[in-house]
Amino acid sequence: MSLTSLALKFAVPVPKVESFKRYLFIGPHPDDIEIGAGATAAKLAAMGKTVCFLICTDGRFGDGHTELKGDQLIERRKQEAITSAKVLGVSDVRFLGLPDGAGYTQEELMRGIAQTIGNFQPDLVLAPDPCVTSECHADHLNVGEAARRIVCAAPYPGTMNAFQAKTAPVQAIAYYMTAKPNRHVKTNGYFQKQLSSIFDCHTSQFPTGSAEAGSLRTYLQLRSIDFGLRSLKGRAEGFRLLTQTHMHCISEAGN
Repeated sequence: MSLTSLALKFAVPVPKVESFKRYLFIGPHPDDIEIGAGATAAKLAAMGKTVCFLICTDGRFGDGHTELKGDQLIERRKQEAITSAKVLGVSDVRFLGLPDGAGYTQEELMRGIAQTIGNFQPDLVLAPDPCVTSECHADHLNVGEAARRIVCAAPYPGTMNAFQAKTAPVQAIAYYMTAKPNRHVKTNGYFQKQLSSIFDCHTSQFPTGSAEAGSLRTYLQLRSIDFGLRSLKGRAEGFRLLTQTHMHCISEAGN
């Protein structure tokens, strides 16, 4: 660790994920929020925080385990997302309805995210990390990139006006599905809710007994234990959190 990085940790400390009041979780598809940060969402809701889910695409291409196609699958996945959020204690679920598989422009995506941020006025935005080298899904990369650009611009009228959106005092962004977490959330007592929100609700994607469901369950078990050991928290989820200060011109903040 460089001297600058060390000094930055003391001069501009990274706040705890649980220290905010209003949280906007942004997911590329129905089920991504639950997979990336479901236990944390459940914990925040139980703490009395104000939590909102924004799902960007309609999930129309998630048809590997179902006979449903097109509008029928879109509606099925929408209802699965609403039911899943309720399991986690979240009732405010919003949908941009953009076509799955990057069938949209980045400007459309940014406008939708900007307008939701302007309407909801979150303190913290959570989104997939677009800087993970192994991530290849266009929707994950696009949503993470759009989210971080809008979060950085959210306090400024000039930029938000270009998207017909209100300004918002967003204090930070926290990336889930990240390879470089700098904050961990203890999720003991909420991990089972996360599993239920995925495997009892998103059955069009993870049918009971399927190989995909088994592999994902094993991965989530190992990830929660790994992050828990790293942070001495039992079970945990990890996030790369950047405040407005960290996300502009300070290259060491990403280390």
